[in-house]
This record gives sequence, structure tokens and C-alpha cells, in this order.
Amino acid sequence: MWDSPTFLPGQGVGTLRFPVALGPMPRSLPSEPSPDAAPPMGVPRLTQARAPLTQAIEAVNEYGDVETVSIPAERALTVYVDKRELVTLMTLGAQPELLVLGYLRNQRLVQSVFDIDSITVDWEVGAAAVKTRSGIDQIEERTARRVVTTGCGQGSVFGDLMADIDTLVLPPATLSQAQLYGIVNAIRLQESTYKSAGSVHGCALFQGQDMLVFVEDVGRHNAIDTIAGWMWMQDAAQTTDALRMQGTDKVFYTTGRLTSEMVIKSAQMGVPIVVSRSGITQMGHAVAQQLGLCAIGRATNRHFVCYSGRDRLLLQPELAGPRRTPVEPVPASTSSKP
Repeated sequence: MWDSPTFLPGQGVGTLRFPVALGPMPRSLPSEPSPDAAPPMGVPRLTQARAPLTQAIEAVNEYGDVETVSIPAERALTVYVDKRELVTLMTLGAQPELLVLGYLRNQRLVQSVFDIDSITVDWEVGAAAVKTRSGIDQIEERTARRVVTTGCGQGSVFGDLMADIDTLVLPPATLSQAQLYGIVNAIRLQESTYKSAGSVHGCALFQGQDMLVFVEDVGRHNAIDTIAGWMWMQDAAQTTDALRMQGTDKVFYTTGRLTSEMVIKSAQMGVPIVVSRSGITQMGHAVAQQLGLCAIGRATNRHFVCYSGRDRLLLQPELAGPRRTPVEPVPASTSSKP
């Protein structure tokens, strides 16, 4: 029977471990999901392809000792839409079906989750076959222009980054300083591939300070796209608008920097507050200001910087602890050399 991707208990929603061996990936399209595994009416059929998140290798440390260490996986996934090759994504491989769905959503190639009939991933051939219900209108023209992004490994987006930005209206939402600290602490405690192997980005979606889903990938864009796909699948399973995944009380967290692409993707998902362990870029700040999005960066322990949308942040400075004493600069020596 079809169901949504399985998440391991105690690991945080979206943290997956799967015992599937790595192997060669010949180019051929995977077959569609079995009709016997049909989801509820109108909901896309998704396979549940699994791949290991880490690989053990031997390395030499600073003392010259040979030790076994874990490194994150990285594998190519070529996406085909209605048998037309679209893009190849480099990914960790934890939740590839949701990654593909979210990628199509954030690239604005599909307008609704119900535009997708099925997504089939087969790691033996390194491919994801997407079958739409009615095709994608003007797909050749819409994918002709690519913009190289600041994403890890140089990602790309189709079309104009700023197209339709004026149509995005974010819902009213606020976040208290106490909730922000709760989010930072939840991330600190989260079991992750980063803790065991490093070299990956993590993203999470929160409701207040409660974590709904946590995703890691080799690039932060993959992680946010996977969350976008997850949100769409949650929507598809609901029967009334009142139960749908609304962004009003949601907060998006990322370990990566807040670039314009990350801000726009969060806004497209309807999430008006973003938190980063890193900082923000000039264009990311400009877009956040334009959208009225609350962008918070440098969020570690009790320190943070709110770059934009400060009216959405309910400050509680008494929770920050003693004010840090600025370090006095050491004056330059004025003595002349002999």
C-alpha cells in the first residue's frame, strides 16, 4: 500500500538511514510505481528509493594514524519530465522523490502538487522519471534561460530570479526571542549526518519552536527543495483548506547563508520567517526587505542578528544574558624603528 516516506523515530522527521549499496548508474528511465500502490485520489504516486547517506573510508590523521571515517554520499540524479531530460542534481539521496517535487515547485515549472501524476526514482540507473497529468506548458522556452546561482556546486535556476516576486504576499506571523532560542537549541540537539560525517547542509521547518521536518543534503538548495516537496505532499493529503500546510506559523531554518534564491524559495513556500546559522548577502537582504520577510542570521547559542522584518520578531532582551563586553582594539605602535 502506498504511503508517505517513512521517518525513523527518535531521529527527527526527515533524518533517514537506508541500507542500499552504491553502484554504477547506467542511463535508462525507471519504470512507474505499481498501480497497486495508488495513493489517495489526485495525490502523486511516489516511490521510496533509498540510498546510504554516508560511506566509510580510510584516512590519515595529524599523527600519521590510519583511521576509518565517514563521509557523506554524493550521487547524480538525472530528472526526466515526461521523458524529457531536464536537469541532473547532485544529492545526498535521502528523500529524492520529495527533492524532485520541491525542485519543480521552486523552479515554478508546476503550479500545484496535483499537476504531478507520479515520481519514480531508481538509483540503479540514477534517474527520476516524472509523469505529469497534462504536461508543462512551454517547457522548452521556460527552461531555455539558466541563471547560475551561489548554491554549493554551482546550481542553476530557470528563468528570471525576480519574476513574479511582486505577486508574493507573505502572511502575518511573529516569532518570539524565546521561540528563536528553542529553534537554535533543537538544531543543536538534532542527530544528523553532519555530526557523523560533516560536509552537508541542514534545513528544517518549524511550527513555533517545534520541528516538523529536518533534511540534510550536499547543498542547501536541495534541502529547501526537499522541504518544499514535503509541504506539498502534506497539502495533498488534506481534505479542507483549514488543514493545509500554511506558512502563517512556520519558520524555515538553514545552516547555509541567506542568498536571494533562499529568501525567494522560502517566500514561495509561504514561510515569512527564516533563520540561519550563517549570514545574509546583499541581494538576499534587498529581497527580504522588499517582501517584508523576517531574516535572522548568525543564530548560535543566544546570539543572533535580525537583518530585516524586525517587526515580526518579538524581542525579549532579558533572555540574552549579560551583554558582551566589546574588546578594545590594541593601539598600533607609534615607536619608530631604530
